[in-house]
Amino acid sequence: MDNFTLEDFYHDLRQNAFAGSEARQDFLEAEFLLSLTGELEGAGVIDGFEPCHYKAPRGMRVDGYWFKEEESALDLFVLDFENRDSLKTLTQTDLKSIFKRLENFLTISIDKNLYLDLEETSPGYGLSKDISDRQNNYSKVNLYLLTERNLSERIKVLDEIQFHHWTLSYHVWDMSRFFKLQTSKGAKEDLVVDFSELCDGGLQCLPAHLNSADYESYLLVMPGDILAGLYGKYGARLLEQNVRCFLQARGNVNKGMRATIMNDPEMFFAYNNGITATAKEVVTELTPRGIFVKQIRDLQIVNGGQTTASLFHTNKKDRAGLGQVFVQMKLSVVDEEKSEEVVPKISEYANTQNKVNAADFFSNHPFHIRMEEFSRRLWARPVPGALSESKWFYERARGQYADAQTKLTQAGRKKFQVEYPKQRMFTKTDLAKFENVWDEHPKWVNHGAQKNFAKYAERIGKEWEKAPDSFNEFYYKRAIARAILFRRTEKIISGQSWYQGGYRANIVAYSLAMISELCKAKKVTFDFMQIWKDQELTPAIIGAVAQVGKLVSDEISEPPTGISNVSEWCKKDACWTRLKDKVSALDELLPKQFMSELISSSSISEEVKEAKKTQKVDNGIKAQVLVLEISNEKWKFVLEKGSDKGVFSPMEIDILTQATKIPNKIPSEKQSIILLETLKKAEIEGIVVPQ
Repeated sequence: MDNFTLEDFYHDLRQNAFAGSEARQDFLEAEFLLSLTGELEGAGVIDGFEPCHYKAPRGMRVDGYWFKEEESALDLFVLDFENRDSLKTLTQTDLKSIFKRLENFLTISIDKNLYLDLEETSPGYGLSKDISDRQNNYSKVNLYLLTERNLSERIKVLDEIQFHHWTLSYHVWDMSRFFKLQTSKGAKEDLVVDFSELCDGGLQCLPAHLNSADYESYLLVMPGDILAGLYGKYGARLLEQNVRCFLQARGNVNKGMRATIMNDPEMFFAYNNGITATAKEVVTELTPRGIFVKQIRDLQIVNGGQTTASLFHTNKKDRAGLGQVFVQMKLSVVDEEKSEEVVPKISEYANTQNKVNAADFFSNHPFHIRMEEFSRRLWARPVPGALSESKWFYERARGQYADAQTKLTQAGRKKFQVEYPKQRMFTKTDLAKFENVWDEHPKWVNHGAQKNFAKYAERIGKEWEKAPDSFNEFYYKRAIARAILFRRTEKIISGQSWYQGGYRANIVAYSLAMISELCKAKKVTFDFMQIWKDQELTPAIIGAVAQVGKLVSDEISEPPTGISNVSEWCKKDACWTRLKDKVSALDELLPKQFMSELISSSSISEEVKEAKKTQKVDNGIKAQVLVLEISNEKWKFVLEKGSDKGVFSPMEIDILTQATKIPNKIPSEKQSIILLETLKKAEIEGIVVPQ
């Protein structure tokens, strides 16, 4: 931001941690860690995060973890936080000391079965036992240090090391790095691959573009061992966000690919469709032997994620050599300014065999745009302590909230934050979490932000195709009500005398899911519109949530024999099955006042119908406005070119003919919707409408 400094960022981060700690009644250190890991999850740097705070006098510490089954990897996290009131420097000595404690927890868990010396109630017991039990399931450990300090400029890159058969990789996220992440319009850090180091002279390529073209494209033959090695090093960062979601939703190795790699590796190139990738920049060199790719900035695979993962897993798990495996790659260099428009199209057209999946659910999908429009238009009751109404801010593309304040003055920023308070900002992954505990299997929420979003995207993508008008003002207000319920439940659980810390996310997800299951069984529902109006929960709801939370906490704290890690137990179908068996007991457990506040599901059916009708009218009005912004000369151009190619139906030609008479003849709302569809159709057929 022009007027936003690193010190401002650090101050805001601390204040948000203070506010979050108070709101959720959690320790400041834990809240600060959740804030930082939330940034990394949102940026796609990590797939998920599970808190696990364990400190030992023997020089061991861990603050969280995440098992990455798809990549045969384990992420371990340690936090450097002392609530310093100003930015300090993290020295080399401190850096090594902190990482050493995290290393000790890992190595002692593996070599000496640390868990045997811990109480089963110890925060580190379940994780240590899982590391010991599952040590053959992963080959890489990512050690993350998250610090409230700035890394000393004297510190160089920390090299990977080998510990037995594991590769230990070190990642430091200091305040400067977090600041860059937030102020670069939410973009993730570029992944730079230097092929001149990976293979002799780089990768030979064939340009597939003319010098006059608006973009560059290349055809390459990628050695299988290099592609697998890149996946092993960078993991899901190598995959474009939505392909990553798709792969996580269906994270299995293709049996056909595995068989080819194992039995006919030299035929892999012939049998496989290859991969499609994008980049922000490609550095090439012309040599007597041809053109070679030396370096690629922000290499992202938009189609072929399963091919990439299959090569990696077959190599690691089956010890299959990849020396004879080659993969064709189509690489397009996409201008950063056009990436949001172009990359989705490349991915969509390259993934034609997977029509409805997470890859179709980009930030510029009409669903997200509509939710964003509601959030910028609808006012809600003031936040506690405020005098004026405010709005919820839906961040459909990462970094929008920060970017909206980029060029504002200090006074402008304050005004913006009054209209859109930070506590009322929510992202796509937040929305998926709020909705999935009610409408989907609650285990997905426990599987991390990316997998949960993939499941939500798959469901909403299908529903949008069938009935886009279902996503209307009612849907948006209900989603906000569910957001209020979810976030208040976090605070309710944290404030209970029985809550001893840990597993809050699991308790919250399953508590709301159980209440949802009870509502379905009784054909009743929350009065979500009343929650939207009040922007708060009634005392009866608060009491009910606390009671269900206690039941859930007791149940998940007693996993079956052989399972020691509660968080991992919460990811299994069997956990939800066992909890669902307890839903009938809620009848007696919950107060009568709570049950009386629930309303019949049928009583809101008329409201839902009206909301759909209103949305349909709104769509027509919006379409009509857009159509009228286009000159009749452009409509004449589309009609002429489309008629020459024979791409339009008689009805479309008739409506296009009427559009050429604008403004003397105004198309109806229904006709306007059809006209916008003809524009899309023309674009697909290669008709470029002049600007």
